[in-house]
Amino acid sequence: MVYVLGGWQSDFSRNWARDGMEIVDGFAEALNEGLAATRLDPAEVECGHVGNFVGDLFAGQGLLGGFFGLVDSAFDGLPTSRHEAACASGSVAILAAMAEIEAGRYDLACVLGLEQMRNVPGQIAAQHLGAAAWAGHEYGDARYVWPRAFSDVAEEYDRRYGVKYEHLMRISEVNFGNAKRNPNAQSRGWAFAENAFTEDDEANPVVEGRTRKMDCGQVTDGAAVVFLASPARAAEYAAKRGIALESLPRISGWGHRSAPISYKQKIAASEGAEYVFPQVRRAILEARERAGVGDLSQIHAVETHDCFAMTEYMAIDHLGLTAPGESWKAIEAGDIEIGGKLPINPSGGLIGLGHPVGATGVRMALDAYKQVSGTAGDYQVDGAKTVQTLNIGGSTTTTVSLIVTSEAA
Repeated sequence: MVYVLGGWQSDFSRNWARDGMEIVDGFAEALNEGLAATRLDPAEVECGHVGNFVGDLFAGQGLLGGFFGLVDSAFDGLPTSRHEAACASGSVAILAAMAEIEAGRYDLACVLGLEQMRNVPGQIAAQHLGAAAWAGHEYGDARYVWPRAFSDVAEEYDRRYGVKYEHLMRISEVNFGNAKRNPNAQSRGWAFAENAFTEDDEANPVVEGRTRKMDCGQVTDGAAVVFLASPARAAEYAAKRGIALESLPRISGWGHRSAPISYKQKIAASEGAEYVFPQVRRAILEARERAGVGDLSQIHAVETHDCFAMTEYMAIDHLGLTAPGESWKAIEAGDIEIGGKLPINPSGGLIGLGHPVGATGVRMALDAYKQVSGTAGDYQVDGAKTVQTLNIGGSTTTTVSLIVTSEAA
């Protein structure tokens, strides 16, 4: 068991380059603000982990663990590392930090995820992000790799079960609506045309295949940080601040699975199986098993990967909210909305809040922390004590799921 002491998230609406910021400035801001939010001294941190996908391509910068020592001289000598798993990079960084804590190497870890993505033209950004597909072997005819990939997922769902576009657009509407409650959301001030959430080619133009503009998560600059502690260190932290240890959220379960990078190989392997993406389902269930969560009713909210509306549609049935292929039932019933049976992405998700790729897994964990500690503000889910995250890299090549709980929520 690993405790979450808190953290911080940047405003995802900002364009760092326009604000005169480099990627190191986003890193420094997140680290300093995170330390202030948790009232931790730099000297107390024993190791640092960075989640980042393509800093090398967008910013020409690798070796991001070296940024710690630039932020504060107390971090000179800190053991650091960077972790990459495409859109699941932040979650993999969390898993690495958890493993070190559970092994007894360190008692207090900083995990910082970040990405700068708005400093290049959109077509170049799409090419950079395409590095998470099987280079030279798939989607070579696509202008935008990931809209095409998840268009193919929609095609596969349609072939197996049938899919109505109105259900995908309801997912987007819900997430954009939730984002208006979130002061850090990229889209919180956006307005939409009357026909934006329809198949109107002007209000909602096609991007690739079945994927339209309003299906898509956002290209975002941003960072998020969390501080993780062993039970002993968390007890010290709580005692020093005069709070009950039970009031501190903890990561009580995790699931981590990978599949072949080839999308076609994944689909061929699941032909005739219960779920389209069996490894996603395994990661979800293993997280619950490790946390001792035996029933979906024990989960009070989910922060899931909605890089496209179709990704969340897939997540709904893989989470077990409906039978396979029947995600539309939960959408029509309002189950995924705040106040529904299982609120999904109360933060706004990747569609509404934004998707700085390397930061997303860390941000999900931070939002889970906020929910179970009752500090999520206007997007708080009443009575949330247990939140599950579902973070996916590539075409479900890497999947990480966390269970964050609090006894005192």
